[in-house]
Amino acid sequence: MRLNSWILVSGVSLAVGSALGAGVTNWRPHDISGCDSPLSIVQAASEVSLPPSSSIFRFGLPGFSQLKTRQSHVLSYDKRLRGPAWVLEQLNTECIKGTADRRSCDFREDKSVHPYHRATNSDYKTSGFDRGHLAAAANHKWSQQAMDETFILSNVYPQNPNLNQNAWNNLEQYCRSLTKSNKNVYVCTGPLFLPKMEEDGKMYVKYQVIGTNNVAVPTHFFKVVVLEKFNGEIELRPYVMPNSPVDDKIPLERFLVPIESIERAAGLLFLPNILKTTI
Repeated sequence: MRLNSWILVSGVSLAVGSALGAGVTNWRPHDISGCDSPLSIVQAASEVSLPPSSSIFRFGLPGFSQLKTRQSHVLSYDKRLRGPAWVLEQLNTECIKGTADRRSCDFREDKSVHPYHRATNSDYKTSGFDRGHLAAAANHKWSQQAMDETFILSNVYPQNPNLNQNAWNNLEQYCRSLTKSNKNVYVCTGPLFLPKMEEDGKMYVKYQVIGTNNVAVPTHFFKVVVLEKFNGEIELRPYVMPNSPVDDKIPLERFLVPIESIERAAGLLFLPNILKTTI
C-alpha cells in the first residue's frame, strides 16, 4: 500500500487565508511513502481511565462525545456549535446512483439531541445563510432513507449561499466523479473556526451565530478526501474553503492545503490507524 499526498511548493492563497499558513496555489502530487510495503498500523489511543469509585457517577456525567451513525454516514456532534465536528462518508459507484429524490426530503431537527443543544429550521430563517450539507444529499442516491438523513440539521451548518451553490458544489461533484477511478472514496467534512489578526495586532477567533439557538457559523470548511485505489494505494487530498463567496472558476487545486494544518485547526487526526510519514 502506498500513501500519496499533496505537497505545497510555493505561492499564497487569498481564498483560504493566512490562518492555515501561506501558500496554496501551486501543488503537485507526491509519493511520500518511499516504498511499496504495507503501511504500519498503529493502535488508537486508549480511553482515559475513570476513578474506580462509583460515587463519582452518582448524579451522572455532564456529557459525552456524541457519535451518530446514519444509514450512509457517521458524524460526531458538537453541542456547543449546534453542528457536527466532522461527518464521514464512504462513496463508490453504487451509492451515488439510484432513485432517491431530494424533492421528497425536508430539513428537520435532530430529535436525538437535547433541545438546548440543537439547531432548528427557524434559526435559519432570514439569516442570509443556506442550510449547507456536510454529507451531500447527492452522494446517497442509493437509498431514500440515506438521502433523507442528510437533511437532519446535525449534518448541516450555515453556509454562504454563493459558496454552497457554486464552488462547494463543484467540490462535492468532483468527489463523486472520483468514484469512477477508485475503489472507494472516503470523505470527511467539517467546520473550521480560524483565527484572524485584528487591528491591535493580536489573533482572535471570532464567528457569527444565528437564531435563538446561537447556531455557529464556521469561518471555513474542510473536506478531506481519501482515495482507496484498486491496487491498494491510498491518496490523500485535503481541501479548505472560506465560508464566503468564492469564484467557482478557481481550480479546486488552489484550495488544497497540508493535512497537518487541518488537523491542528480542527483538533482532529485523520487516518489515525495509518502511520503517516511527514516531509
